[in-house]
Amino acid sequence: MDTTHCAVDGWVDAIPVPGPRDTVSFDLVVRPADIDALDDDAPDTIVTCTSGDPRIIHELLNGIQPGDLLRATGTLVQPPAPGESARLTVDALEVLDTALVPVLREMVLDRYGDYIVIFDADREQVPVFTAYGAWVGLADNPDAITHLIDIHERVNGGDA
Repeated sequence: MDTTHCAVDGWVDAIPVPGPRDTVSFDLVVRPADIDALDDDAPDTIVTCTSGDPRIIHELLNGIQPGDLLRATGTLVQPPAPGESARLTVDALEVLDTALVPVLREMVLDRYGDYIVIFDADREQVPVFTAYGAWVGLADNPDAITHLIDIHERVNGGDA
């Protein structure tokens, strides 16, 4: 196998996950420095990273989120077959830039007797469930919730 000690800069693709035998794994999306010279539909390069270093594991599981730009240094193993991801065993990690903190919009659960509704600031429609989690329907707006519940109770004989 062809191995190289190198540093790779890339964005974290998904939340890092614990692996077997006290390791952690994550994928980095790597783009070449001359990205303007590539076709618009050229695929990104994905480098699968693992580490067994307790300090790196702690940082990845507690301080890293998707979208963070990292420099991962370690031993790169070329993919065994074309189209597969290269693998990097990380022995040093540096956070170059953090992703924007997501702004959570207001979402509220409310109870209407035996029913639960979800108010979302981004949507006019309101999902309605029974208190046991069964789907009732989607009210067109908050004023239509009681109408939807009345229909559900008539159809189901008052069983929520």
